[in-house]
Amino acid sequence: MLQREGLPVRLVVSVRSIWCEVFCLKEFRRVRVVFVCIGNSCRSPMAEGIAAHIASDVMEVSSAGVAALGRVQTMSKLTLTKNGYPAEGLESKPCEDVDLETADIIINMTGRPGQAVFQDASKVEDWDVEDPYGSDVETYQRIFEDIERRVVELVGRVRTSEAGKFTARNLGEEGSDQGMEGGRAKGSGQ
Repeated sequence: MLQREGLPVRLVVSVRSIWCEVFCLKEFRRVRVVFVCIGNSCRSPMAEGIAAHIASDVMEVSSAGVAALGRVQTMSKLTLTKNGYPAEGLESKPCEDVDLETADIIINMTGRPGQAVFQDASKVEDWDVEDPYGSDVETYQRIFEDIERRVVELVGRVRTSEAGKFTARNLGEEGSDQGMEGGRAKGSGQ
């Protein structure tokens, strides 16, 4: 029995747990996902909130706006909360404040094709999601449900991908029932 700060501590170790701690920790890195919309006020913060809540074990998430408003809309926060997702800590920030270079995937909800918005479009997956800014409660809820469905599908693809292999470049190889073709959403101007 070991002593730690005067208290007895039992050390139980198995070969399997040591192997897993050494091997799994070295090999595993969460997929870095950045959700981007125009104002980082409605769509991308909702996506960030959902993904952070359901996939923090496999995804490191953030969000940004190409023309950030500087505040997350109250309706976005209320919609998240109403649906069981935490909204505290979400903030509106410009793309310049987020490290897009180290992102594995950038989810583009700006309504413009990724090639027109980002210098490196190889990391971009375009999602055609309506902007609820200034809309009523029902519209926010409908758009929340669309975003939640897409985030859940993305998380599923991340969870079933080979460790360290999930990027926008191989989305076409991963497969999807989201209507994706080669990492671009159908009907998104591609």
